[in-house]
This record gives sequence, C-alpha cells and structure tokens, in this order.
Amino acid sequence: MGVGRFCVQRRSRRHGAAIAAVSALGLTVALGGCGLTGGSDEVTLRLVAADYGDSAGNSSQKYWDKLVKAYEAEHPDVSVDVTVYSWNDVDAEVKKMVDAGNAPDMAQIGAYADYAAKDQLYQADELLSIPVQADFVAQFADAGQVKGVQYGIPFASSTRLLFYNKSLFEKAGISAPTTWKELAADAQALKADGVKYPYALPLGPEEAQAETMQWLLSGGGGYTDTNLGTYSIDSAENVATFNWLKNDLVGKGLTGPVAPAELNRADAFSAFAAGDVGMLNGHPSLMQMAGKKGVKYGMVPMPGAEGPSKVSMGVADWMMAFKENGHAEQVGEFLDFVYSEQNVLDFSRQYDLLPVTNSASRVMTAAKQDADLKPFLEELPLSELYPVGRTSWAAVSADVKQRIGKAVSSGGSPSAVLGQLQSTATRAESAE
Repeated sequence: MGVGRFCVQRRSRRHGAAIAAVSALGLTVALGGCGLTGGSDEVTLRLVAADYGDSAGNSSQKYWDKLVKAYEAEHPDVSVDVTVYSWNDVDAEVKKMVDAGNAPDMAQIGAYADYAAKDQLYQADELLSIPVQADFVAQFADAGQVKGVQYGIPFASSTRLLFYNKSLFEKAGISAPTTWKELAADAQALKADGVKYPYALPLGPEEAQAETMQWLLSGGGGYTDTNLGTYSIDSAENVATFNWLKNDLVGKGLTGPVAPAELNRADAFSAFAAGDVGMLNGHPSLMQMAGKKGVKYGMVPMPGAEGPSKVSMGVADWMMAFKENGHAEQVGEFLDFVYSEQNVLDFSRQYDLLPVTNSASRVMTAAKQDADLKPFLEELPLSELYPVGRTSWAAVSADVKQRIGKAVSSGGSPSAVLGQLQSTATRAESAE
C-alpha cells in the first residue's frame, strides 16, 4: 500500500540519541509529496521489516500491527506504516526502494554497512534517547559501528549451541561431546546404530557462513583477527579446523547422505525435527521445531579441539533509519517505544529470540517462563558476531556460501578454498 508523506519541520529532538535494531519491520513504497492528507503536524513513518514467523498465524506483521496501534494511540500526530517481507526478499526490497529514491524511514534487514558507507543513515545518537542507547548489550552496540560510529541498531539476536537427540544418544549408549574427538566418536556410534545424519553439517548456500563461523571459532580462529582487525580466513587455525572436518568427519561418512555443500540449514533442522539427526548446531527456533515433533533434545556448548568452545557465534539482525525523509525526531521517539523493556520481551518471547537490551536480558534470565532460553542467554556474553560493520562482509559472506562446501569434499583442499576466500576478502577490503 502506498503512503502519503508530510513535510514537517520540528524542533531538534534532544541531546544524545541512538538507533535501534529490530527484526521484522515492513515498509511500503513512498508516494512522496507533502501534506497529502491531514494537518500540517501529521507525519507518516514507513517501516520495512523481516518476517520471523513460520506461518500466517504468527507473522511478524501481527506483532508490528499491535505495537503500532499502541504507539499511535499515544501519538495521534504520527502514523506508522509497516510492511513485512520474508527474509528471502526483504534486503532486496529495501535496496529497490533506496535505489529508486524512495527510502523508507526505517528498515530492519540483515546488514547496514553499505548504506552507512554512502552516508544514507542517521547515526544512532541522532535518534535514540540516552537511556535506550545505554541499554543495548555492549557487543551488539559495538557491532553496529562503522569506523567507531554506530549506525546499525540491533533488534533481535541469537547464539548457537550443539543440539543432540537424547533418544538416539541413549540408544547408542553415548553422552554429549565436549571435544572434537568425542564428537567424532559419538558420530561413529550413531552411524553404527543406523542414524541417517550422525552429525548434520549444513555448508550449502543458504547459511554456510554461520556453520563455518561456529567451527572456526571452536578451533581458535575466526573470520577476522580480533587483535589486528583484519580478515584471517586462511589462518593456520582455520585450515587445521577444516582439515579435521574433511578427514575426521566428512571423510569417514559421519555427516549423512547429503554432501555438506548441498545441505542447507533449513533441511538440516527439518531432519533433526524428524528424528534423523544425531547432532547439529542450532539456534533457539530449533527448540520449538523439535518440540512440536516430540523429539527429546539436549543442548551443550559447541565442542572445541581441546574442550568446550570458549567463544560462541552470535547473530544480530539490524534496524536502521534513512535520512532521506528527514523524520529524525519522530523516528527516534518511535524507536524508543520499540525498545522499551516490555516490547523487547514480547518480541523475543514470541519468536524464541534473545533480547538485545540488558534490561530485557536480565528479566529473561530470571524468569521461569524463559528457562529454555537460559542456555543461549548464558552464551551471549561469550559470543562473537559476523564482521557486519565492514562493507566488505557482504561479498565475503556470499563467497563463503558458494565455496566453503568444496573444502570438505573428497577432492577438495581446505587450504586452497580458504586461500581463495581470503583473496576475496582482501579485494573487498581494498575496495572499501
């Protein structure tokens, strides 16, 4: 649906403000123009968001409609129009709007750095009140920065744990692994018992960058060198990790009938919910999927080379506000409302996600109703996020999705594939 816009000049908002990141907003294409309807003080804000629901019944559109209704009741001079797209489409839809000169006021999508680099976004402190800015979990606020300035506002987050099928483990007489050696031994026992996927290794193009990062971190490496601030994809630690995966897991037939390069996360999750997977890395939404199918599961930190991984992978989705329409004051006031403790809790609980604010995290950590999320909340302070503040990350992530599965194939070379990815990262960095 189209939305009329109003040109309004208001007094400067307030000292100190910051943008917030949410994960499921939707915006419609602007019609442009001023004063199309209503009085001169009325403003219509457009928001585009991603859908976290898995059906029409729990679409994020319902969440936003309820929140907007409550906000508009308190702010009769502001209307908020929200359009929700699937995660498959939302990034591209926002790009179309921006390229056409019809940027939404706010967008909740997967990455913000490209827009920040083009000076299209408000800084967080131009929008949010100081208490809201201060409430963000530190590593998420830091990850929203480009060259020391925060443009990306975290909205929802998750961490990863190793899920295992308790029934299959009991039948095989094994316990949850804490090291790679134990994980391989468990996988061997599960294979001997006829389990279809002893360990599901989704390195297909859907979300290979996530599975890859979790394994790199568990091997003491990662996409970047945290001390130097540079990409280190072909480091000795990373090569050793993928050599182990290729030789000790994939090469021994412990990852199931579908080649890792062809196995996507969604299919791996579905297989786990069907009782066909012994172990896999998962985020909180897998709990609901498995529970609905009656799968008894356990969750433990990702095993590492010598013991449980010291660092978990964290993921955040981002909110951003475009400067094109000039509604900083109204956008900031709306985002302050979005990031209130109760609204953050409502969204997190509805979609089994982790809150990005300290206040909501404290509530969920103590609340009995959130006990199933507590293991993920405990991993949150130990988590490391994708290098989303780099405009190069989009190109690197896309290349990982296309190449990394080959590193563990029978004729693949981990060192060669990781070297190619490092070259992509180096070229992308030099183009920034």
